[in-house]
Amino acid sequence: MAGIRRMSLDNPEEVRPFQDGRGQLEMVNLDEGAVARATFRPGWQWSKHVKPIAGTESCEVPHRGYVISGRMTVRMNDGEEATFGAGDFMIIPPGHDGWVEGDEPCVVIDWQGMTDYAKQKA
Repeated sequence: MAGIRRMSLDNPEEVRPFQDGRGQLEMVNLDEGAVARATFRPGWQWSKHVKPIAGTESCEVPHRGYVISGRMTVRMNDGEEATFGAGDFMIIPPGHDGWVEGDEPCVVIDWQGMTDYAKQKA
């Protein structure tokens, strides 16, 4: 059995910036996959600030996350839409766009799908 392990998103193993300085991911890597704190600044939208990195028409990453602050709206490819705010858990399947609502950064802890999210192609 493995011993205790301490990691911190304040001292991440990897940082991935979004396009145009609109935010970033701060990540730690667990055996089960990456966990990230994503900070989405006002004006951030997946289709503008991550799509050029991902190279897909919509976000194809599933998300399981918790919103610490701010608000984000997510629209699925089929038109279903939801807005998440502080204290909400997010369960979002692949095939969506998302954007920050308002003038406050949206900060989310996400523990599913972060391994390749916003990862620059080598």
